[in-house]
Amino acid sequence: MLAESYHQNFNPTGHLWLSALLAALPLLTLLGLLGGLKWKAHWAGAASLVVALIVAVTAFNMPIGQAFSAGVYGVARSVLLVLWITFNAIWIYNMTVDTGHFAVLRRAFSRVSDDQRVQVIVIAFSFGALIEALAGGGSPIAICAVMLVALGIDPIKSVIIALVADTAPVVFGGMGNPITALGSVTGLPPEQFGAMAGRQTSILAFLVPFLLVFLLDGVRGLRQAWPAALTAGLTFSVSQFLFSMWNYRLCDIFAAIISAASVVLLVRVWKPREELSVAGGSPTPVVAGGSVDDPAAVRKIGRPDGDSTADVVKAFAPYAIIVVIFSIAQLTVPWANFKVWLERATQTYVWPGLHLVNPAGKAVTISYVLNWLSATGTLLFISGLITMLVLGINPVRAAKIYGRTIRQFNWAIVTIMLVFALAFVMQFSGQTSALGLFLAGSGTFFAFLSPIVGWFGVAITGTDVGSNTLFGVLQTTAAGKIGTSPILLGAANGSGGVLAKMVSPQNLAIGTAAIAMVGQEGTIFRKVFGWSLALLLLLCIIVYLQSTPVLGWMVP
Repeated sequence: MLAESYHQNFNPTGHLWLSALLAALPLLTLLGLLGGLKWKAHWAGAASLVVALIVAVTAFNMPIGQAFSAGVYGVARSVLLVLWITFNAIWIYNMTVDTGHFAVLRRAFSRVSDDQRVQVIVIAFSFGALIEALAGGGSPIAICAVMLVALGIDPIKSVIIALVADTAPVVFGGMGNPITALGSVTGLPPEQFGAMAGRQTSILAFLVPFLLVFLLDGVRGLRQAWPAALTAGLTFSVSQFLFSMWNYRLCDIFAAIISAASVVLLVRVWKPREELSVAGGSPTPVVAGGSVDDPAAVRKIGRPDGDSTADVVKAFAPYAIIVVIFSIAQLTVPWANFKVWLERATQTYVWPGLHLVNPAGKAVTISYVLNWLSATGTLLFISGLITMLVLGINPVRAAKIYGRTIRQFNWAIVTIMLVFALAFVMQFSGQTSALGLFLAGSGTFFAFLSPIVGWFGVAITGTDVGSNTLFGVLQTTAAGKIGTSPILLGAANGSGGVLAKMVSPQNLAIGTAAIAMVGQEGTIFRKVFGWSLALLLLLCIIVYLQSTPVLGWMVP
C-alpha cells in the first residue's frame, strides 16, 4: 500500500514562492480564459483541468492514475453537492412556471412596489437570502435571475444582480453548512465561528442592497431608492449580527424574512420620487395557444379582477414547503429526532485509486459520503414531490418538466463537473495547500490576507463548504503562529469565500443556464469581477482591524 501511495509535498521545488506560482497556474488559466479571452466556461474549465493535471504530475510528482482518480472523485462530488441540489430547486421553479403560478408570484412581488429597484431588493436580496439559507448550491442565483427577467429586467443584468445579491447569506447557507464544516475540520466550536462570521459578513450585507440598486439604475437609483436599500441592508445586517450569536443555522432565515417585511412596511409610507418600471407597464407573458378555459393560461395572463387567494397561496406554497421540510429535517428533539433518522441512511465508501500520505507521514483516507436521504438535494426533491401534489401536477407531467429542467442546463452540467474535478486534483496533489502556505508565511500581515485564502478556496471549489474544509485548519494553525484568534481567521476564511461565489465558474454556469444563455459566462464574469475584488479588499481591512485592538472587541 505504502509503495503505491502518493506522498504529498506542498513545496516540491524547495522554494515556496515557486511552488505556489506553479500551483496557481490552473486558477490563472481559468480566470484568464474566462475573463480575458472570453472562452466559454466549459472550455475554460477543461483547459484549466488539463493544466492542473500537468502541474500535479510533473511539478508535484503525483502518479498519473491517482491524479485522474482525484478528478473523477471531484465529478462524483459535484453530482451530490451541486447538480442534485440545483436540478431539484429549478424543477420546483419550473413546475410553478408550467402551471402559471410563477406569474402569480411575480405579480404578488410586483404589488409590493411598482419600482423595479425595490423589487430587486425584495427578490434578489431578501428572497434570495431565504433560498440560500435553506438550500444553497446556487439555487437562489437561478431562481432569482429568472424572476427578475420575468419582471422585465435584462437577462444578463438579472444574473449579475442575482450573483452579487448572493454574497450576503452564503456563509450561513444550506442551514449553516459552511460553518458546520469549519467546526468539523478544526475541532473548534462552530457556534463561535458562526458568531464571528456574523460580525464580518453583516457589514458587507449592509452594503449589498445599495450595490444592487446601483447595478440596476446607477447613481440615479442610489439617489432615488436609497431608503429601500438602507432599510433592507440595515435590518438584514443587524438581524444577521444578532441571530448568528444565537443560532447560526437559522440566522439568515430570520434576517431574510425581517428585511423583506421591513421593506414591505416601508413602501406603505414611502415611494421613490420617480418610479423605475418596465416601459409600457408590467411585462405580460405570451401564452401560445392559451385559452380562457386553461387555468394555467389564465394565471399566466392574469385575471382582470386580480389573482384569487387560492392561486396566491399556491404560488408561495413551494417555498413554504421547503421551509417546513428543511426545518423538520433539522429537528433533534427526543420524540422526533429527524436529523439522526435521516443521517442513518448515510453510506461511506473508500474511494478507489487514491492512496495519499500527508507531509507529516500520516495516511489520508479519501471517502465518498453518500448521504442520499439527508442531502440538501434530496430534501428539495421531497419538497418538489409535495409541491407537485399541491399544484395538482400528475407524475407524468412532473417527470417531463424534470426532463426539460435537465436539458435546460446543457453545457453548464459539464462546466460544473470540470470545475469540481479541477478542485480536487489541485487539493489532493497539494497545489491548493501550496497556495495557502505561501500566503500564511506573511506573518502578522496574514490577518489581512486571510480572507483572500478563503476567496481562492471558493474560486477553486465553487462552495464555501469546500473552501472551509480545504483551508480551515491552515487558517487556525496560522492564527496560532502569529498570535491571533483562530476563531477570527477561521471565520475570515468563510467570509472571504462568499465574495468569490459571484465569480466561480460553477455559479456562472448555473446563472446562464437559468436564463438560457449558456456561453455568456465570460461576459458576466468581467462585469462582476471588479465588485468581487472591491468587497474582498474591504473585508481584508475589517479582518485585519479585528486582529488589532481597534476592532478586537468584536472577536468572541
